[in-house]
Amino acid sequence: MKFQAESFELFDKGWALLTAGDREGFNTMTISWGALGTLWGKPVATVYVKPIRYTHEWMEKNDFFTVSFYPETYRKALSLLGTLSGRDTDKVALAHMAPVFLENGVTFEGAERTLICKKIYSQTLNMATMPEDAVKKYYQGEPAHTMYIGEVVRILNR
Repeated sequence: MKFQAESFELFDKGWALLTAGDREGFNTMTISWGALGTLWGKPVATVYVKPIRYTHEWMEKNDFFTVSFYPETYRKALSLLGTLSGRDTDKVALAHMAPVFLENGVTFEGAERTLICKKIYSQTLNMATMPEDAVKKYYQGEPAHTMYIGEVVRILNR
């Protein structure tokens, strides 16, 4: 198997949308932190959400979430979806994104790849065990992220 360093840039450089909910209601946010791997013999996606984000509420009350990846032409829309809150604005409409409702989640037209994930674990990160520079950089007066691990139950490719 050929190892590709680009895999490490999938979230950080490419960004993604994390979406939780269904046809009745959902929220999405842009993420640049995440990982793909294997845990407990299952393919998994790991994502991180601060409790102050509206998407956190949706992650807590739903068993499934999606992680979707987009071409560079969607960078402006993903930037908007990462800066506005769905709590007080219809940011999906403002970003001109068209939701696609799935059996277990929501993705958007234009996604090159969507991972449909069943939540199997979550835990709040412990700032006491984090590197001091990370706490200073990412958590000044804010709570730590919640880590969500989802079993990838289906992959949709464009």
